[in-house]
Amino acid sequence: MTTVGGPSPAGPHQARLAADLTTKPQVENVRHLSLRYLRAQAKYHYMGYSLKHHRATSVNPSAVPLLRAGANTTASPVYGLDVSSYQGNVNWSAVKSDGAQFAYVKATEGSYYTNPYFTQQYDGSYDVGLIRGAYAFAIPNYSSGTTQADYLASHGGAWSADGKTLPAALDIEYNPYGPECYNLSQSSMRSWINSFLNEYHKRTSRWAVVYTTFNWWNTCTGNWSGPSANDPLWIACYCGSAGTLPAGYGFYTFWQFADSGKFPGDQDVFNGSTARLIALAKNT
Repeated sequence: MTTVGGPSPAGPHQARLAADLTTKPQVENVRHLSLRYLRAQAKYHYMGYSLKHHRATSVNPSAVPLLRAGANTTASPVYGLDVSSYQGNVNWSAVKSDGAQFAYVKATEGSYYTNPYFTQQYDGSYDVGLIRGAYAFAIPNYSSGTTQADYLASHGGAWSADGKTLPAALDIEYNPYGPECYNLSQSSMRSWINSFLNEYHKRTSRWAVVYTTFNWWNTCTGNWSGPSANDPLWIACYCGSAGTLPAGYGFYTFWQFADSGKFPGDQDVFNGSTARLIALAKNT
């Protein structure tokens, strides 16, 4: 398994990404692209899709504890993964045997795409005993945050108090179609994110996990501290530590530390024990 904090391998996604970034049309408003094109491209977009291209390291990285205060620092790390249609059908029994304890699965992109492998990935991870969650790849200049939160909640991102289902995640990162902040001002981006998070909470009673990088968050929201009051943080940084966190967060809940490793898809670690992961799923 890729060691947390160690160097990240080049990863299988990068050849596709290099070609994609040179051939994909860059537009200020994604609505200028056809639905057929958007749906065809969406299968290639996953958490951290363009992180290496944007140098997914923090500005002036600072030491952040792997475990929050009071946690058992002798416990084994709780590793997991995130997958999308890019991985296709996943051998979940092998993933479980290799030590994964949780998985996040892409459910939607914008309000125009659903992952055709979602059932195999989401139900399959559950069936072998993993704690699972769904995520939405946000496209803020396509439709409102409220619309995209509703789309997620209606297409696999709902929550149930079974102890095996995590709150869904909002994947908010670099724009795969054009300007990195989706041609939105920092104020407009904050409003979009806020509407998504509030609507998801209204629909499910849970606060969504926020996945991002410090660089994107700082650039596109002005290092807004708003979500830190309620929404767990999932930080992405392929570097020696989780690095600088967005304003308001004293610790991260998940850290995506590599785009390939022992598991299919991206490699993640939970900031706490298995018991704390189950508590997050149960909302206790």
